[in-house]
Amino acid sequence: MGDTHKKGLNADLVWNDLENCCRSEALCGRCQGESCTIGFARQCIKEYQREPKKEVPGGTERIPTMDFKVFEEEELEKAIAHILRECKDCKEDHTENCIINVVRNCYEVGLLGDVHPYEGSALQYLMFLKANFPDKAARIAELYMSN
Repeated sequence: MGDTHKKGLNADLVWNDLENCCRSEALCGRCQGESCTIGFARQCIKEYQREPKKEVPGGTERIPTMDFKVFEEEELEKAIAHILRECKDCKEDHTENCIINVVRNCYEVGLLGDVHPYEGSALQYLMFLKANFPDKAARIAELYMSN
């Protein structure tokens, strides 16, 4: 029964992580909304809270990958660990526009500078991070395994 978290997306957890990652208008000036990776993810979660759907239409294509804001690495690492726990480990049934994948991609842009491949498995993803971003991977894996 340890898999009860896999029955749905914990939108409140994701929202709180997004709020913690947001640089706020105090630091950014005016909110850029969808033009910001965190702002785009926030919009996706708001829509999910209104009408829970697995897919974000055109989600991955709409991620603002040219958003070069500097975010707090610790908050992004924690958020990636949390969103990986929300992943359903769907493997071959993985879709790029899954709400969980889109939000994770937004975090990646902020932390790693770009969107990275995901094969529908949190473990495979952690191994990819370890091979390509060992310093960040260690912290994300530690946070992922805790709780």
